[in-house]
Amino acid sequence: RESRRKTPVAVSLKENERLFGDSALGMSIRTPKVAFRYFQDLLGKRIDNPHVALYRSRFPEHELVKDEKRQTVIFKLSQTIQYSPEEMLGMVLNYSRGLAEEFAEQPIKDAVITVPAYFNQAERRAVLHAARMADLKVLQLINDNTAVALNYGVFLLHRPSFSFQNIMFYDMGAGSTVCTIVTYQTVKTKDSGTQPQLQIQGIGFDRTLGGLEMELRLRDYLAKLFNDQHPSKDVRKNPRAMAKLLKEANRLKTVLSANADHMAQVRPSVAGFPAVFGPRVGGLRAGEQEHHPSAASVLDGIDQVILVGGATRVPKVQEVLLKAVGKEELGKNINADEAAAMGAVYQAAALSKAFKVKPFIVRDAAVFPIQVEFTREVEEDDKSKSLKHNKRILFQRMAPYPQRKVITFNRYTDDFEFYVNYGDLSFLNQDDMRIFGSLNLTTVRLKGVGDSFKKHSDYESKGIKAHFNMDESGVLSLDRVESVFETLVEDKLEEESTLTKLGNTISSLFGGGGPTPETGENLTDSVQQEEEESLAEPGKEEQGEKQDQKSSAEDEERGEEKQRSAGQAETAPPKAESQKTEEGEKLESQDPKGNRETAKEEESSKSSSDSTATKTEEEKKIKAPKKQKLVHEITMELDVNDVPDLLEDELKSSMKKLQDLTVRDLEKQEREKSANSLESFIFETQDKLYQEEYQFVSTEEQRDEISKKLSEASNWMEEEGYAASTKELKDKLAELKKLCRNLFFRVEERRKWPERLAALESLLNHSTIFLKGARMIPESDQIFTEVELSTLEKAINETTVWKNETVAEQNKLSPTEKPILLSKDIELKLAALDREVQYLLNKAKFAKPKPKKEKNTTKSDSGKNATAASETENTIPPTEGKQEDKPEDVGPAEEPPTAEKVAIDDEPGSDSGSKKEKKTENGGENRKNDEL
Repeated sequence: RESRRKTPVAVSLKENERLFGDSALGMSIRTPKVAFRYFQDLLGKRIDNPHVALYRSRFPEHELVKDEKRQTVIFKLSQTIQYSPEEMLGMVLNYSRGLAEEFAEQPIKDAVITVPAYFNQAERRAVLHAARMADLKVLQLINDNTAVALNYGVFLLHRPSFSFQNIMFYDMGAGSTVCTIVTYQTVKTKDSGTQPQLQIQGIGFDRTLGGLEMELRLRDYLAKLFNDQHPSKDVRKNPRAMAKLLKEANRLKTVLSANADHMAQVRPSVAGFPAVFGPRVGGLRAGEQEHHPSAASVLDGIDQVILVGGATRVPKVQEVLLKAVGKEELGKNINADEAAAMGAVYQAAALSKAFKVKPFIVRDAAVFPIQVEFTREVEEDDKSKSLKHNKRILFQRMAPYPQRKVITFNRYTDDFEFYVNYGDLSFLNQDDMRIFGSLNLTTVRLKGVGDSFKKHSDYESKGIKAHFNMDESGVLSLDRVESVFETLVEDKLEEESTLTKLGNTISSLFGGGGPTPETGENLTDSVQQEEEESLAEPGKEEQGEKQDQKSSAEDEERGEEKQRSAGQAETAPPKAESQKTEEGEKLESQDPKGNRETAKEEESSKSSSDSTATKTEEEKKIKAPKKQKLVHEITMELDVNDVPDLLEDELKSSMKKLQDLTVRDLEKQEREKSANSLESFIFETQDKLYQEEYQFVSTEEQRDEISKKLSEASNWMEEEGYAASTKELKDKLAELKKLCRNLFFRVEERRKWPERLAALESLLNHSTIFLKGARMIPESDQIFTEVELSTLEKAINETTVWKNETVAEQNKLSPTEKPILLSKDIELKLAALDREVQYLLNKAKFAKPKPKKEKNTTKSDSGKNATAASETENTIPPTEGKQEDKPEDVGPAEEPPTAEKVAIDDEPGSDSGSKKEKKTENGGENRKNDEL
């Protein structure tokens, strides 16, 4: 909505007034305590997080209190009013949705939301909670850097050659800096052929380095200069003064991005901006190498470095970055402010069913590794038992997602618990580790494991399988936990009688019979893959940690394949065995290849019975027992360890709170609109009473009465209007409009008369001329009937009489009286007369000219002779006509018949039909001769 094409993420909450964007920033200067911004940094963080302390130091005017239930942060505005960061973000999302709906002119429910790439699980869940509070369905949380890379990749598609290349995106925004290395290439897919793809290869970030840090340092610098000039005063103790200095620092940052120096409101020059922020900017390269130990080797393979984010416009930043990457120039060919939003729009269009865009494969990467930890009792060499803590990597660092993984526990026969935690975060520095928060994600308690083993003691256990899923938003979830059993069952089909086999064979010929061979193959493959999936047991633990990580990664990939194939296997259980399954269990079985062999050999039995008997005996010897798999669902209890999720009641309460605020804002807007309408009507009408055209159609008494009512309404607005309800304002406006209705009607009618009467006069003139022309058409060529012309003439006469009489009567009336010449009556007369004229014009346009019986006066005799000749031809007997028609077929081609000739032939009583029949018969004979 703002002219700068971007809206600041800011909310102002003052009593009954709520503002967003630039309006909220303006309120931050007058009342800093009620204006909130950069609250995204507090999402998913406990009250003791160092980032909360940093926020307090940056914005000391806000009061942050502890949420006793979740141990998170709450903004306290008063004793009764307080909001969480999720609720603040929900307000902004709801406001953004309103802007989008205003532009699209239709309701919007779905959204793709951009988040920083360094957001962990707790922060991502907090964004999802905020979206739910705003009643938005999140299609995907897409990382800022990924959205930028997608936007750039879409424009790369328009180039003649889209080839393999590595691009570095350096994004320095308002609050943070993120460096991303992306690989673009084309890949072949089974379904859609060759498609473009982007793969996130590496990410480095600094949570606190950005445009805000520059502004804060400039603000402190300006405050120091002010205090030096006024030693008796400390500007830092005045929140409003510091807010003004922060606004001035923002202006200076913008101006200094294109100028060497500039004068601030305080007198000294701030050309020393590089000296103020230089040490912080100088740490760019150090921070990059901190997150990328092999940064020097990586930079050699970078084809281009592209700048993103508003803070990259600062010359000092570009200077340091250019020196760090060792390139000739930095890429500035994308919109630094809108690139992420445009990439998210493209992804939303790709995910939505309402749009169709060119496919672009996006492979994002998880910044933080995730692992599963569990403790198991082991037996030592001396037969003593001890507890051993095991770790298995679930998602390695920079692992692509979305992706599913399966972890198998083989040594547990009773209920147990395991933990889902973050993996090795040694690539983070100490400050980032403190800000990161809890390293423990979830504690999973499994119940019913022992019962499943007791229930299926006859089956062989294949382990307890935990199915994990990291979705498109980068949020990890545990889908289900299953206890899997397997046994060998003899094939009962071998003992079937010959009649039963014959019946199965006949039914298979008509589409019946057992499962298809493809299903059997899939089930066989699924069992084999399941045997190869990752095991969360200590068989490989003693081989060293490095080897363990490699093997677990390979096994996890196999587990991903197992997930897909097992899903297919579970959908096709045999009917006879599926009836025996108990509640909460899934039974799967394999169809042996012997079934297919049986079908083939029974087919061949039709030709030779001896060979069939021999093959059947061999088949029984070769057949092996089939494998049967049983899946038992395990009950699981999850305890979130990082930041507790909002309960359902808390979410509904927050949704209602935001909805009440929205309703209040709408009611406030409606009341303000009504008050503005009433006030503007009063002032405009008071001004109109002194205009000449209004005085001409009103008496002095009428104007005095209206003026008196307007003055009373104006006084009421000043005294009581500020507290009046929307209904009272609307009623007052309706009362004044009713009083002035006749006056405005007379003025409006007199304004319309000249144009309407001129149009009517013009139409009458044209209609009269048209009627005269139609009357002059010769009778032989006349296309209009007398009734039609008489109707038009009557309409012209009636309209002329009505106009003259009504205008004459109107001229006799006083201008202050109600007019009898109405613009709507003139429009009705215009429409009626125009309808008659248009009818005749359309008839003339599509009418066919009548045929002429005589061509010209000079050739009248020849015409008569020709007519007589044609009549004699019509009286010739059929036998003679056939003889005369023969030379006509051989003779030269005649000229194509004109419209006149066609009309004459169509006249009733003519013998043209008989002549055509004769020609058709002759033509048929000629065709027969040609065939002979």
